[in-house]
Amino acid sequence: MRREFLIISSIVIAAIAGIYFVWPPILWSFIIVGPLFLIGMKDILQTRQAIKRNFPLVGNFRYLLESIRPEISQYFIETNFSGVPFSRQSRSLVYQRAKKQLDTLPFGTQRNVYDVGYEWVNHSLNPTHPDPKTLRVTIGGPDCKQPYSASLLNISAMSYGSLSKNAVLALNKGAQMSGFAHNTGEGGLTEYHLKNGGDVVWQLGTGYFGARTMEGNFDAGLFKEKSVTPNVKMIEIKLSQGAKPGHGGILPAQKVTEEISKIRNVPLGQDVNSPPAHSAFSTPLQMMDFIKKLRELSEGKPIGIKLCIGKRREFLAICKAMIDSGITPDYIAVDGTEGGTGAAPVEFSDSIGTPLTEAIIFVHNALIGYNLRDKIKVICSGKVITGFDVVKNIAVGADLCYSARGMMLAVGCIQALRCNANICPTGVATQDPQLVKGLHVEDKAKRTSSYHDGTIQSVAEMIGAMGLTHTEELRPWHRMRRTDFTEIKHYGEIYEYLEPGALLKDPLPKGWSRAVNACDSASFEHPEDKLMKERILN
Repeated sequence: MRREFLIISSIVIAAIAGIYFVWPPILWSFIIVGPLFLIGMKDILQTRQAIKRNFPLVGNFRYLLESIRPEISQYFIETNFSGVPFSRQSRSLVYQRAKKQLDTLPFGTQRNVYDVGYEWVNHSLNPTHPDPKTLRVTIGGPDCKQPYSASLLNISAMSYGSLSKNAVLALNKGAQMSGFAHNTGEGGLTEYHLKNGGDVVWQLGTGYFGARTMEGNFDAGLFKEKSVTPNVKMIEIKLSQGAKPGHGGILPAQKVTEEISKIRNVPLGQDVNSPPAHSAFSTPLQMMDFIKKLRELSEGKPIGIKLCIGKRREFLAICKAMIDSGITPDYIAVDGTEGGTGAAPVEFSDSIGTPLTEAIIFVHNALIGYNLRDKIKVICSGKVITGFDVVKNIAVGADLCYSARGMMLAVGCIQALRCNANICPTGVATQDPQLVKGLHVEDKAKRTSSYHDGTIQSVAEMIGAMGLTHTEELRPWHRMRRTDFTEIKHYGEIYEYLEPGALLKDPLPKGWSRAVNACDSASFEHPEDKLMKERILN
């Protein structure tokens, strides 16, 4: 490619020089400007590349650099401008699948298999051939009247406001084309989530956007009106998220348009900061009552909770509340601290919350220990991009996955890291109409659908190579890890997995007694913490 570029450049330079000395200025100016004008018009009219649509002519330099030396144009994106590597293999895989390009790689493994932390699954000499269409999971506990058959890979919570309307439309249409779910994020249920008919998970955060009073409290009537919409398949109560647990959502003022102000029922031109905690409930038992209320208002649709695991006793208190009240959510979405967002304080993003693998295993164990696992599905999110990400997370305790990063890449994100500044060059994470129009909905919907289908196909092929017929057969011992230069263990050896009902018996399993004894279904607060606060305040 570089040789061809040099030859073509030499010919162009020679031609320009010849024209300059032979033809009058008006003619050679036309010869130069004319092709540039045609290239610019072509960029504006094409639909596949948002960068060129939004930045005609100039946008071509990005792809020129990429064609000459991919490493140069990708380095700053892949290291997040900080030297922290982001897998080029994963990023390229998303683009290749989204564009239906060849997604195989030459020259073998991209990592050193002797690095500590390297993970894999073992294949079988008796492989199977699972049908990707059968790899679905039914969500709905004993009190659910409208269970939902979900794909193994779904669109994670990303709000309209954080994303542009065209990005939301493309994601939802992609979900409709391939039969998977699209989580609204806490920004509320909008016409853009409903227009194309894709399955929707309506998320209710602490701000209750889309179902709130002017004072910011939960509005049951408004919720009921919207929740019975046929496209809305599940309701999700957001307690916290991995990128900024305990902080509440952030939408910068420059993204709060008049439309978003009306949708969310918030002031125009001001930052929208969701409260860190819910006002509709404050204890685990009250949370169960709220779940029951939402299930009744939505006419029996699956109700779930989403959280990043923090203090273990608080989640165990939720489990105790399920037992004491007899009310259970239909699913729990576990968000790892490695999950991303458009705007988060650095310290929260880097240093608060439990990583995904440990969080999944803890939640799975807690539900098993309280004999609740058969009633509740577990969804995971946090850098889930490839088929192997799906397989490895299900192996340690999840049932299905959400993906935000992968879906954003599929819809056109180039990780320009301008999500919070309202100047996303691809029109994905901005409310600037001039940039939004560069994202072509139909083209990006097809890419979203293709990425999903290609990844599920990969999951089917992987478990088939392992000799399995469904992801329900995956277990901790299927996921292997190099723990030392000379030592290999599976996850059943690295982590303890509890027996059913283990947290309801004496003696309690080692390492669980303190948290179990400290939790209370009537309060998230530990008695010692309450006394400490009283002493400080007094």
